[in-house]
Amino acid sequence: MTFTCHSQNGFRFKNTSQKKQRLSFELINNLVVIPVFINNKKMSFILDTGVNKTIIFNLSENDSIGLLNPEKVSLRGLGDGESVEAIISRNNKLQVKNAIGNNESVYVILKDFFDLSSKMGTTIHGIIGYNLLKDFVVRINYKTKKIDFYNPDSFKYKRCKKCEVLPIQFYRKKPFVEVDVQLDTVNNVQTPVKMLVDSGGSDAIWLFENSKAEIKTPLKYFNDLLGEGLSGSIYGNRSRIPKLIIGKYEIKSPTVSFLDSLSTQNASMLKERNGSIGGNILKRFMVWIDYPNKKITLRKNASFKSDFNYNMSGLDIVYNGKQLVKEEIIKPVSDSFNNDIQTNNTISFVANYTYKFKPSYIIKNVVKNSPADRAGLQLGDILSSINRKPVHSYKLNEIVSKMQERANKKITITVLRYGSKKTFQFRLEKRI
Repeated sequence: MTFTCHSQNGFRFKNTSQKKQRLSFELINNLVVIPVFINNKKMSFILDTGVNKTIIFNLSENDSIGLLNPEKVSLRGLGDGESVEAIISRNNKLQVKNAIGNNESVYVILKDFFDLSSKMGTTIHGIIGYNLLKDFVVRINYKTKKIDFYNPDSFKYKRCKKCEVLPIQFYRKKPFVEVDVQLDTVNNVQTPVKMLVDSGGSDAIWLFENSKAEIKTPLKYFNDLLGEGLSGSIYGNRSRIPKLIIGKYEIKSPTVSFLDSLSTQNASMLKERNGSIGGNILKRFMVWIDYPNKKITLRKNASFKSDFNYNMSGLDIVYNGKQLVKEEIIKPVSDSFNNDIQTNNTISFVANYTYKFKPSYIIKNVVKNSPADRAGLQLGDILSSINRKPVHSYKLNEIVSKMQERANKKITITVLRYGSKKTFQFRLEKRI
């Protein structure tokens, strides 16, 4: 594979003498979200090392970006369904701060299968990966939420004894690394695996069942909907393994999703691939992604030993648009000189009301036989409150975190179902 920093079709800094630029990002569900301008229209994209195309999947009437030279195509990806219809548009201008690509191809999926905006609680327009990353050395600091883009012609690595450097192998412009996993606690045997580096995946690890004889779901697991791919829903078994070994780093007891053959059939074109390393691993490191020199460098950060939590409720809760909420404002009664009116050692108050649009959340899925399922919660229930706190006062990532806090924590949820309010209680349950 040939890389170039100053090709006609690549990204480069607006000022050709610029050596570096820094960009702030949002970290949502372990995913890096950055602002990207397409034909001068600002949009929000996930920085995804697992994709070789720039893809838009959430365009509204307000997101006119003037796509050029459109043609219809079909795309395939992970999932249990068929290929999806898309439009390819060539010769577009893409800009990430001062980094500009003037002849970039963009794919637009005609139906938003991902529904990422509702899952992340904020508008996500698309994903960008190889087309941007191939032209820079990129450092991602997950703790400060800053990305540095370096001109590879002038970038020099500082000596780092605590770093681990992994060579990258590319297949279809996607980066793969070789690491080891310990799959059982008895034999302490390490199995070498080839893994896609997938910053666009929020989980820790995915392993493809039977891609090696040793890779099988452990005895303790639960079946779950893991996400959505280009070709449909991705199902698998959630479990844990004793270790992931990346060079000198041993990551203990990570959660792992074992994918079935139906969900991975479109990934099996690379026969040596055994799975993916996602955002819940990457966020535990300072990460240097160096496509020009075909390597990735890792240095552990303060999150390295953090627990690998997961949703212990069985609820898949997503954003459901805005709702009009009536809020009460209590103010003391004042005279014409703005002095509080006090009678018999008491102060009088008056209640005013205001109406504001606040976020609404809905249950998209309930895992069968989960605590929420046994309590009686159902798909389509609109959340009203969680632990007696109005749901509109939460951000979606705060709700997700609450469902991961600790085993046996009591959760009280009030929902609106067919116009009536119903309250349910359950306890978070450790299943793996």
